[in-house]
Amino acid sequence: MDIAVTAFTPADRAAVERAFEIQTAVVTADVPGFPTPDERDFFVGMKHPRTGYDFERCLAYVDGDPVGYLEMTMPQLDNTDNVTVELQVLPDHRRRGVGRALYARAVERARALGRKRLMGMAVAALPDGAPRNGAGNGFAAAMGAESVLAEVRRRLDVTSVDQPRLDAMLTEAWKHADGYEPVRWVGATPEDLLDDVAYLDGRLVQDAPMGDLDWEPEKVDADRIRKVEQNHELRGRRMYHSGLRHRESGRLAAWTEITLADGNEWHAFQQITIVEPAHRGHRLGTIVKIDNLRQVIAKEPDLRVIDTWNAAANDHMISINEAMGFRAADIWHNWQQSV
Repeated sequence: MDIAVTAFTPADRAAVERAFEIQTAVVTADVPGFPTPDERDFFVGMKHPRTGYDFERCLAYVDGDPVGYLEMTMPQLDNTDNVTVELQVLPDHRRRGVGRALYARAVERARALGRKRLMGMAVAALPDGAPRNGAGNGFAAAMGAESVLAEVRRRLDVTSVDQPRLDAMLTEAWKHADGYEPVRWVGATPEDLLDDVAYLDGRLVQDAPMGDLDWEPEKVDADRIRKVEQNHELRGRRMYHSGLRHRESGRLAAWTEITLADGNEWHAFQQITIVEPAHRGHRLGTIVKIDNLRQVIAKEPDLRVIDTWNAAANDHMISINEAMGFRAADIWHNWQQSV
């Protein structure tokens, strides 16, 4: 069997199409019920990458047929020792050396670029949970990587949200949140909130449990936020935000975001939820999450489910999510290896 690993660029339309097909097939096989890649998001994302990152991509061919896909992400503004790896092999071609050939390319390129670590994620089933193909975790361990952070994906069935329960949660939370006022927006962040959003976004790695993952806080400013928003718009991603402004200071004290792609209107991702440390203890996280959930439900009639990830050790955020109705679906291991 002849395995050839070949780099490609976004200008190679045929290679991009093969990568899209491989990723779609792998997601369908390994994570049933998870949204497959949206075509616009995938193809536009290739040509208009996220700001602050460089990318390299390869296809693995077996006897001339593309059966594996590798994407390497190299942060440029921070975490410049790291390479994030997404490695996918068609189920019928696993355990034949394809993954090893792609991983060897990732190691080779990381060393050539002066990077020190490879990182990636792989899904597994929870005890008594729905079956998941654990091949990715077995492969990572075989390559010598170490699982350094476990995150549990939880899913909310939007069609069966217990609205009276959310009402009760909000009523109780507002008893602790005197002095704050809600703000909502869709799409780009208003200018008067931009610096506050950048500050809160930059706190995420400092505040969330990160296990032994070697990932430093990101350098986020207003310009970076704007470029991320522009990238989302190009890729057909809609962004819903809710925050709480501290009346006395005029600063944003809490913020959360939900996103969804044009081609997957039935599905959304609950993204960041963060409260500035000086304002914790006032149930602000509960308020912004419920408020934003209701905003997106009102404006997205085809929405059916929302997925979110939390570090398994993040008891506080997990308790809020589960009270809202999120239920555990599977576990995702963050793998890391020094090269």
